[in-house]
Amino acid sequence: MSTVKRVVLREIPGQPATTLSVSRLVLGFWRLDNWGYSADDLAGLLAQCVEMGITTFDHADIYGDYRCESLFGDAIKRMPQLKQQCEIVTKCNIKLISEQRAEHRLKSYDTSAEHIIASAHRSLSNLNVERLDLLLLHRPDPLMEPAEVAEAFSVLHRAGDVAHFGVSNHSPAQFEMLSYYVEQPLVTNQVECSVLHHQALTDGSFDHALMHHYKPMIWSPFGGGALFQDDAPTVQRVRTAMARVSQHLAGCSVDQLALAWLLRHPAQLVPVLGSGRLPRIQAAVAAQSLCLSREDWFEIYEAARGREVD
Repeated sequence: MSTVKRVVLREIPGQPATTLSVSRLVLGFWRLDNWGYSADDLAGLLAQCVEMGITTFDHADIYGDYRCESLFGDAIKRMPQLKQQCEIVTKCNIKLISEQRAEHRLKSYDTSAEHIIASAHRSLSNLNVERLDLLLLHRPDPLMEPAEVAEAFSVLHRAGDVAHFGVSNHSPAQFEMLSYYVEQPLVTNQVECSVLHHQALTDGSFDHALMHHYKPMIWSPFGGGALFQDDAPTVQRVRTAMARVSQHLAGCSVDQLALAWLLRHPAQLVPVLGSGRLPRIQAAVAAQSLCLSREDWFEIYEAARGREVD
């Protein structure tokens, strides 16, 4: 059976490596509340993922209208041994209008020390774990006081509540600014990228990651499902190109090729899978063995751009 490779999220030359090793494929729980799993079913799926080498699980406090972390925590109660076998990632700072958060008057961002610390503690309780391996700021906050973020990170780190920190959806400049203030090295930036949404290739995100020796985590690696369902001209053009490429790659599936296209990038991208279906997860694991040539990769990129490279 294929097993998932591992990477250290950040390695700084001349300094001790950060200790956070993650699986190269991550399972995300954005839609967990739609999967229809009982706690026992989910515990079984998690155990099968760990057996395949997918040990890193990605959450956010807001997923499922603030419900998904608790659903995951219920599953962990069924198999507490999984806590020692997996890495838990979650995010905070988005405040949604929700019946679960009656005090929220409108959707906003909050990177105050008070909110970050309270969110982390609530996530620990909901997920039924004693430590978060990685806490990310979910979105850039235009009202961020970076010294407050640094204070929150230090409080959580000293207490042993959070081992590592990073960001999500931040620009290189925003990453640099926060890095200047916080004591702990930011170990990743989780950004959107797929064959249908490839701006991170050219907006400096991956260049910044290569320069500073961290691996970006990738959300929505299949374009939010549009790669399979959308009939827009761009999507049809990309699927046609992928069908051509797959002919000399042992007839791999569209989703496998989409992952292989991301895994080919030298920044060692870490895709976050969003499916709870075991066959889809197994297919993703097998995609690691696909090796795209430069021309394979650029044929798909050209179709995504709608024109050849300049």
